[in-house]
Amino acid sequence: MRRVDWPQAWRIIASRYPPIDAFERFLDDPAAHDALIQLEMLVNPRLRNEIGQIALVPVEHRVFGPGAGYVMASFTHINPKGSRFSDGFFGIYYTASDLRTALAETIYHFEAYASDSADPPRSEDMRVLAGAINYEFDDVLELPAADQSAILNADDYGRSRAYAAALRNSGSPGIVYPSVRNPAGSCVAAFRPNTVGLPVQERHLRYRWNGASVDRYFDYKEDRWVQWP
Repeated sequence: MRRVDWPQAWRIIASRYPPIDAFERFLDDPAAHDALIQLEMLVNPRLRNEIGQIALVPVEHRVFGPGAGYVMASFTHINPKGSRFSDGFFGIYYTASDLRTALAETIYHFEAYASDSADPPRSEDMRVLAGAINYEFDDVLELPAADQSAILNADDYGRSRAYAAALRNSGSPGIVYPSVRNPAGSCVAAFRPNTVGLPVQERHLRYRWNGASVDRYFDYKEDRWVQWP
């Protein structure tokens, strides 16, 4: 295990995914909040779709308050295609040690999606989230070199998914590992919402896909285009 203590942990998501208001309303008692959610979902189909599969997150692991919707959405709205550390049957909150690492990770996956879809040149607005994280996670760098290489394979997620499933089933809170897309940075894959701090929106970006790659992004905070990579 390694203590991850980052004053700012960075995450980038598409701006079309807003926070879930139901998680933003603060209550001191998570169980009471859960009861209110269940009651409202009985009569509000829109809220059922907005919250997603809330039953996937045990009550004691849920978080509430400003920024909670960004965290909880990772565990209640699951990508069925999976990711490096998930086979698509459970959610993970991915975050990075710095903004450039978050950019490298998300631009790589954005390019893969746009390429697979044969998208023409287009732009996509992205929301940058930042929040402190201070927790102990299983450290990939403590594994033998051969295991590290397999888990951090650039394209094959078979070994990393098996590794993560075993850890998650054993009660692990998540994984800290070197970024595959930016080796100078690190990432956390959290298995539970209550292991990460609640983030706030730090800025907006706009990725520009030129039909073959993301060649630049617009930083709304700095009001300028930035070449990529």
